[in-house]
Amino acid sequence: MDYICSRRIATCLFVAHHLGRPILVEGPAGVGKTELAKTVARYLEQPLVRLQCYEGLDESKAIYEWKYGKQLLYIQLLKEKLHEVMGDAVTLEAATARLHAHEDVFFSEHFLEPRPLLKALQEPEGCVLLVDEVDKSDQEFEALLLEILSDFQVTVPEIGTIAAQHRPFVLLTSNNTREMSDALKRRCLHLYIPYPDAALERRIVGVRVPGIDEALRDQLVAFIQRIRQVDLKKHPSVSETVDWARVLVLMHADALEESLVRETLSVFLKFEEDIRRVEQEMTTLLHESRTVVTG
Repeated sequence: MDYICSRRIATCLFVAHHLGRPILVEGPAGVGKTELAKTVARYLEQPLVRLQCYEGLDESKAIYEWKYGKQLLYIQLLKEKLHEVMGDAVTLEAATARLHAHEDVFFSEHFLEPRPLLKALQEPEGCVLLVDEVDKSDQEFEALLLEILSDFQVTVPEIGTIAAQHRPFVLLTSNNTREMSDALKRRCLHLYIPYPDAALERRIVGVRVPGIDEALRDQLVAFIQRIRQVDLKKHPSVSETVDWARVLVLMHADALEESLVRETLSVFLKFEEDIRRVEQEMTTLLHESRTVVTG
């Protein structure tokens, strides 16, 4: 496994797995929340089922929907049988009554399209369910999610209750764009992943970019750490640190030269106003980061 985590993260995962509790993982974008779920799935050797949340997400996209096209196709193919079923029903009421007797044929699991939440409940050997960026969903969807996290089952009116064959290991991620409800938090263990300190970030870069020179790695991490102290619209994430390290290796850099840094700022800064701000303070920022490295 190439995911480097703190003992606190490892302890939270251990407790959640053995207690069967979901984990609400919060923290800035790009600190490894989604990657944590992927790593857990690989470690447990279970499939990862991912639900990407967004505004307007509803049960038809998150839980299930009916395969209406398939239902219509079967109706067309079974026209003759439908005529036999109707038989001598001469009134609308009689015909409707006979159709009602056979409606379950078209509203069975054969015509059910499972979406991520239902799919996770149906995995026979269990899975890791990732509900990604849950803070982007509406509060109505959050309420819908509570039922599933409480009982690990869903109700399909036409079929009945479908319970989990094997309770999934659930991780919900949030970038803190809105506050999660107390009801959701009560059902989950809480884990906050901040930006890593310099020592941990150096380890991460070393693992993800094995070809990088150690001195260059230390310099770029010190610079990124210093950048995060500047008042910016968006601070560089860990994933962007790794991207920058790969770019520097690609450009055969062996040290952070000011001209090279200016040319590659857009790799880890995503807003023009942030780039201009850093460019104005470039000399000072580089000097301070070099001072940290040399001690």
